[in-house]
Amino acid sequence: MVKLRHTDAIDLLSELADPLGDPNATYLGQAASPAKALTTTDNYQEGRRLGLHVDNWDKLSYAEKHRGRRRLCLNLGPGTRYLLLGDIDIQAICRTVHHDYEHHYPHTDDLHTYVARHQPLRCFRIRLAPGECYIAPTELLPHDGSTEDQPEPSTAAFWLGHWPRGVLPSLV
Repeated sequence: MVKLRHTDAIDLLSELADPLGDPNATYLGQAASPAKALTTTDNYQEGRRLGLHVDNWDKLSYAEKHRGRRRLCLNLGPGTRYLLLGDIDIQAICRTVHHDYEHHYPHTDDLHTYVARHQPLRCFRIRLAPGECYIAPTELLPHDGSTEDQPEPSTAAFWLGHWPRGVLPSLV
C-alpha cells in the first residue's frame, strides 16, 4: 500500500500509471462503491455482490496463472475503503479441489468449492484512505473491496500491468 503524490492535480487519471514502469499498463476505469458495503464487486448477471474472487482478465491456465498482470487500485474517495485479501493463492486452491489441476483454468468457482469443503482461508483487511493505492496479484489471490463501517462512499480507479517490484515505496 502506498500514497501517491499530487493525486489532486492529475488531469488525466488514465495516465497516472504511465511513469510506474509498464508502458503497456491498461487503465480499466473507475468503480463507485456505496458506503457500508461488506464487499464492493458487483455480479451484474445476478444483481448482487460477488464477494471474494479471483480476476480472470488474462485467461491464464493453472501453470501460467502466477504470471498474470497485477492490479493497481487508487482510492479516489471521498471515503475510506478496504482491500480484502485471502492468504492462499488460486493455484494452491486448485491443487486442493481438483485431481487434474494442471489442466485446469483457475476460477472463482474453485474458491467457492474450497470454502464449501471447509478448507482454511484467512482474509486480511487493509485500509486505504483517499489517495492511497495498492498493487496486488488479483489474478492469483482471492480479493475484493469493502466499505464496511464507512459512512461515506468510495470510488476506485483501476489499472492492470506488469510493474517491477519496488516501483512504489511501501507505507507499511
